[in-house]
Amino acid sequence: MLFSRMLRPIVLLVLVFGALVSTKVCRAQAAVEEQIVVTGEEVPSAYGAPPGFSRSRFSNLTNAYVLPPGGVYAGLIYEGDAFRHGPPDHLFTEEVEVGLPYRFGLAFELGQERFNGDFQNKSFSVEARYALADWNKIPLNPTLFAEYKFGTGRILHEERPPEEEMGMEEMVRRRHLNLEPFDEEAAMEAEAKPKMPDAYEFRLLLAEDFGERIEWAMNWFFEQEIGFDRGREWGFAQSAMIPIWLEHERLKAGVEMEYKNFTDKGTRGDPLNSFVVGPTIAWKPTRNTRLDVSPLFGCTDDSQAVQVFVVFSMLFGPGGETGAEAPASTRNR
Repeated sequence: MLFSRMLRPIVLLVLVFGALVSTKVCRAQAAVEEQIVVTGEEVPSAYGAPPGFSRSRFSNLTNAYVLPPGGVYAGLIYEGDAFRHGPPDHLFTEEVEVGLPYRFGLAFELGQERFNGDFQNKSFSVEARYALADWNKIPLNPTLFAEYKFGTGRILHEERPPEEEMGMEEMVRRRHLNLEPFDEEAAMEAEAKPKMPDAYEFRLLLAEDFGERIEWAMNWFFEQEIGFDRGREWGFAQSAMIPIWLEHERLKAGVEMEYKNFTDKGTRGDPLNSFVVGPTIAWKPTRNTRLDVSPLFGCTDDSQAVQVFVVFSMLFGPGGETGAEAPASTRNR
């Protein structure tokens, strides 16, 4: 009896001590969980994809996967093409993209161009995207991409090397100076700039991460103009990037390349072959902004001597959360 009376306070003391220890453990776990939330990614994952692929844009040349539902991307894109001969071409693109449910996405682009002293609104595009499955359910995570481009400007220069066009302009100048015989019909064609034709494009987007260290994306594309000389272009773009500053993926570096095969209705058997390659770097100065720069160098006679991409972008996630976005792609032809 005496023993049982002495045992009761001891048991009570053990229970109180156990409750205090449990409370401290729970508080420690909550602190750890809170720390994980603070250091985690700002934007929700798109269907289980890693942060680098949950934003639909992977690098300057490639797209990858889709945005999370409710995510909104906005990008300002500059592409500068320095040709081997003739003046450079400057392309500016404003893009807005929205992530929709069921792995869909919808985007709009407005393109402007400055070439040889002329500036114009070049095109307006509507894009749709669909991922075939949640992330890693299918190897290489294939995503389908379709775009329709409305031509709103004039063709300031053809896809062929600009020196050929400059030769025609020189012929016009020399005629005015009575330096040589003149082809009136050719001169009229040189002075009249035809309207930019509409075009449609399809892409197959592939993406994968290897060992959570190397991020890779590849796009196969086919574009067909409707009308005029019915220009046709196909090829692929490929990018690989490595996170250097891992906190929220603040800094990434890698390499990009693109091959393009272009023909029109009169040159189907004699295509222009362009291949460019170079480094790329992506930097997030703030939580919801990103700056990408890619200097690319031509490797064939039909390529530009240098292509430079500079892109500033923002991504706004659902539920008021924000996070940085890799810039648009892309190939703003």
